[in-house]
Amino acid sequence: MPRVHLFELEDQSWFPAIVRDAATAYLRFGMAVSGHARGIAPALAQAIGRTGAKRIVDLCSGGAGPIPSVVEALDEAGLPARVLLTDRYPNLDAFRWVAAQSQGRIEFMEEPVDATAVPPALDGFRTFFNAFHHFRPEVARRILQSAADDRQPIGVFEFVGRAPMQLLGVLISPLLLLLAVPFLRPFRWSWIPLTYLVPVIPLMTLWDGVVSCLRVYSIPELQEMVAGISTDGYGYRYDWEIGRIRLGPGVHCIYLLGIPSAVEPGGES
Repeated sequence: MPRVHLFELEDQSWFPAIVRDAATAYLRFGMAVSGHARGIAPALAQAIGRTGAKRIVDLCSGGAGPIPSVVEALDEAGLPARVLLTDRYPNLDAFRWVAAQSQGRIEFMEEPVDATAVPPALDGFRTFFNAFHHFRPEVARRILQSAADDRQPIGVFEFVGRAPMQLLGVLISPLLLLLAVPFLRPFRWSWIPLTYLVPVIPLMTLWDGVVSCLRVYSIPELQEMVAGISTDGYGYRYDWEIGRIRLGPGVHCIYLLGIPSAVEPGGES
């Protein structure tokens, strides 16, 4: 199935924050219940260990997504991690709630952060969890080039995709959301009528979920993308690793890791 870049409602500046926040809270809840973050922890822990990064700078964090589960999984893997949450439309209620539960391991930026123009002061291992697909190829390539320019490691993890089982999971998500809404945190009473009386939140979740699946970059597409990333003249190169991690029957995560490496004297640049 070819990649299709339709629009997602949550990307639109005019879209109501109350609905966007419900959808991102549901995504965080789903990641916690599924346990999928544990599947990617070994690859992420190994990459962070290679770089010596002191913190993870999570971009496009939404409602914090899998970050609480990722922190827990990394801790179990023997790599305690600190995380800074950022987003273009920061969900501060969710950020505060997650940070309060993290015993100081998770912090957040209150100011909007554009993932295509990360401030140089935000040094650390840049991550995108279920977010890289939001960007068209030319913008996605600029994000990777920016990380290379700033000599910052980067990791992309997509838990959705174009595989039949993943699309099926998204198609039933409105039904699962009906069961999940009372357990979403931080809870908002306004979500009740928007879920059970006028099903705005379930329909939004369905649309954006299907579109997300269709937008995810395949391994060959990511390989083509990184082929154009240059560090000529920088005195270092980038080692790229792209692959697939099996998370369950018919479910996998496509990942990309970019690690800056020193170039030996007389070696390639």
